[in-house]
Amino acid sequence: MTAIMDWYSRYVLSWEVSVTMDSEFCVSALESALQRHGSPEIFNTDQGSQFTSTEFTDTLKDAEVQISMDGRGRAMDNIFIERLWRSVKYEEIYPKEYPSVQALRESLDVYFDFYNTERPHAGLKQKTPIQAYQWCL
Repeated sequence: MTAIMDWYSRYVLSWEVSVTMDSEFCVSALESALQRHGSPEIFNTDQGSQFTSTEFTDTLKDAEVQISMDGRGRAMDNIFIERLWRSVKYEEIYPKEYPSVQALRESLDVYFDFYNTERPHAGLKQKTPIQAYQWCL
């Protein structure tokens, strides 16, 4: 699974699930976020092979986005996305069973809508990510 998140607001701009570890699903999520929300000045990722692939980095370069990568072994560099993964796992994935990947995708679609529009965040002074995202536009 991959997600494209606005760091300021914690708003999940796009996400994808794949049963493989190739870069295609990451590029798809990136392209979706760029198309729907425009190009940020800087894009931060970890150093996973999907994010260092030519396809992924060329997509950012073509959109004239500066690329920032976390330092090796620096888990705190990507704390916001790590917190998202913890929430997704414990609030959505672990409590349920999914009969198919499509069922998982449908359930995650509902979850991310909830996460963005209804779930307040202490770090955002109890605002939801969409409230914080809309404020910064």
